[in-house]
Amino acid sequence: MTEQQRTGAEGRHVPVLRDRILDLLEPALTATAAVPTPVHVDGTLGMGGHAEAVLERFPDVVLVGIDRDTEALRLAGERLARFGERVHLVHATYDQVGVVLADLGLPGAQGILLDLGVSSLQLDEEDRGFAYRVDAPLDMRMDQTEGITAAEVLNTYAHGDLARVLRVYGEERFAKQIASAVVREREKQAFTTSGRLVELLRRVIPMASQRQGGHPGKRTFQALRIEVNGELESLEAALPAAVDALAVGGRLAVLSYHSLEDRLTKQVLAAGARSTAPPGLPVELPEHAPYLRLLTRGAEEPSEQETAANPRAASAKLRAAERLRPSPATSPHQPSPTRKPRRNGVPS
Repeated sequence: MTEQQRTGAEGRHVPVLRDRILDLLEPALTATAAVPTPVHVDGTLGMGGHAEAVLERFPDVVLVGIDRDTEALRLAGERLARFGERVHLVHATYDQVGVVLADLGLPGAQGILLDLGVSSLQLDEEDRGFAYRVDAPLDMRMDQTEGITAAEVLNTYAHGDLARVLRVYGEERFAKQIASAVVREREKQAFTTSGRLVELLRRVIPMASQRQGGHPGKRTFQALRIEVNGELESLEAALPAAVDALAVGGRLAVLSYHSLEDRLTKQVLAAGARSTAPPGLPVELPEHAPYLRLLTRGAEEPSEQETAANPRAASAKLRAAERLRPSPATSPHQPSPTRKPRRNGVPS
């Protein structure tokens, strides 16, 4: 076990844009006579840095922490244990937010945070295969209890499917060349570790592009991680599900780390903030009024000081919105869960 693995969550996780997120959520998470016990959902709990900050700043809040990674739930549970019954941890995916709240007997949430992408825990655990700078088994599953691994994607996907994954999810210019090289190499020996894949990428990607675009593994590893974990499909379901789970007056904050996530977030929030009244209608009917109010002008980014202290924050983009009224459709956005959410690591 490495020194990082022995260190608790507090020493391994720096919450991105923590103070700005707390400020955005404050009007919704401050207790009132009407809502004496606000509910906050951290849909991507990770190691609990944002969740801890919420619980400290808002003493009346009850937290529902969701994560698909059982190790993250364990570490966050240790970090948040001092808050006792104010904390409910659930093993699930964030697109199950409506199901999770219903199982807990909660009608909705006043605050929801989605901190997308790979967590500090997953990057730091060398045996998970997320980091391209260390040689490790090609796993990349956020939930190690189910699903295919990155090695299986590399060793079994047809050339066209592999090229599509790299092009769409990694925005990789050399997707076809990389896919061709992978297919050739796997016929000699199956891919099992990240080091061999990085060596292949160094050979295939032109040096000029490597000098300009950073580490040659960056885009391919992002693409494989998104494919293995179904991240964009989950996000497509999770964003409207989170909006549906918000009580009127509730607030949603979303941290994304690449353009695909941010684009989806922008589309969903912008759609809710637009009137759907037909052109020329003299009076806007209530059902045509926006059901969201945007709280950020575009996507906000961390300051230079924050990115200097926490380089992993450099690509973060923050968008937030407030729920103004019930949205026109709710239940179609709630996906049928593939498994029952698990509270504190046991079936709920």
